[in-house]
Amino acid sequence: MNRKLIRPNLSEIKDKMKNDPVKKRMHPPSDTAAENYYYLKQMNKKTLVAVVLTDGEVLEGVIEWYDRNCIKLNRDKAPNLLVFKGRIKYIYKLNEGKEAPEYDNEKKDEGNP
Repeated sequence: MNRKLIRPNLSEIKDKMKNDPVKKRMHPPSDTAAENYYYLKQMNKKTLVAVVLTDGEVLEGVIEWYDRNCIKLNRDKAPNLLVFKGRIKYIYKLNEGKEAPEYDNEKKDEGNP
């Protein structure tokens, strides 16, 4: 019994490889645009916000514009400021009748009667 070896034609395989490009995985986006959406929303509503800096200083005002590195904060009865985003710890809305959030201070009497 003789066995015959069947070899595929290499030119056909090469043609298939040329027609089927290799699909590469896409990297996830580095920017989700959530920050941009937040700034636009606060700018359009002219919401009064408090900007807490990394050194603990609190600035209050309305965000006029922003870019990749900084925001412009319009303040009443004080000069307008250009604040670098790298110096911002967090931002929160100022609502009348509510106090600022206590993120920096721990509750001293927690658990004690």
